Amino acid sequence: MKLVLGIESSCDETAAAVVEDGTKILSNCIASQIEIHRPFGGVVPELASREHLARITIVVNRALEEAGLSLSDIDGYAVTSGPGLIGSLLVGVCYAKSLAYVNAKPIVGVNHLEGHIYSVVFENPPIEYPALAMVVSGGHTSIYYIPVERRYELLGHTRDDAAGEAFDKTAKLLGLGYPGGPAIERLACRGKAERATLVYSIPQITDARYDFSFSGLKTAVLRYVSEHGLRPAAEAEEPSDEICDLAASFQQAVVRTLVSRMVKAARDYRPRTLILTGGVACNKMLRQTMLEAATKLGLPLYYPSPKLTTDNAAMIAAAGYGRLLCQEDDAMTLTASASLKLHTKSVSPGKGRFKLA
Repeated sequence: MKLVLGIESSCDETAAAVVEDGTKILSNCIASQIEIHRPFGGVVPELASREHLARITIVVNRALEEAGLSLSDIDGYAVTSGPGLIGSLLVGVCYAKSLAYVNAKPIVGVNHLEGHIYSVVFENPPIEYPALAMVVSGGHTSIYYIPVERRYELLGHTRDDAAGEAFDKTAKLLGLGYPGGPAIERLACRGKAERATLVYSIPQITDARYDFSFSGLKTAVLRYVSEHGLRPAAEAEEPSDEICDLAASFQQAVVRTLVSRMVKAARDYRPRTLILTGGVACNKMLRQTMLEAATKLGLPLYYPSPKLTTDNAAMIAAAGYGRLLCQEDDAMTLTASASLKLHTKSVSPGKGRFKLA
């Protein structure tokens, strides 16, 4: 039995979890900062890092208590080392390093995006490689080809706004508050997308066919609001039918864009497993549309339950488990990197199945 304590503090959630043997969650504690950042319509980095400092000891102690363990029982530590807000990352990295040093246990830094990919291991069958993973959240929208475990090839990413960021900015424009994803999804269920067709075009990026761009869609929403004289919803006011229709149209456009890129990559790279993860993976329309596309491709689609789609420490512990098992130890050289990358050398399309032969 190997017990890993995971710590996550890349943005606005302070999280700690204990995971046994890489796939069994013994505890998974999260302290959210949504109410702190809500008045600003987004995350304020300085406030986020201060809240992490105030909460991290409490959250780690709660995770150990819920798991029925003490620090002496932990075999190793895994902590998010990037990408993310540098002040927030440093809180988690420094705290985890201090625990590892005092208890003389190994520690590994984990890429936040790799953590999201590993969030599917708790509730799904083992991943068959090669796999194709889409990480879609407030800060990231990327597609990764994974020929074998822990090797990543970045196929496509957003050229501007991440999908979750586009949700937040559109919700702010419509007066729906923060976070924007749940608010838009709720209203989209009441609206009719065909009644608010957005005049936009999904960019055809010829030099990188799997890349995304959402800034044009956001501009189309702004133009639609202006041309139709829509008034943003006031606080405590029920949004109008026109805003519900616009929310439905926006959501449909984002989902179609995400799914179309994933389908293109799947046809080119021929994976054995599709993975959908990240905070936006909570969106029911995205899950259903991606599942329908995966069924047509004859591939299994793995995604985490809603509680594991947002930032959490269980996914970080799972991602670090394999490295700790291989006796890796970043020790006191570990540091935080706000722009940490997750990719390796290029892999040609269509070669995936032969890599495993």
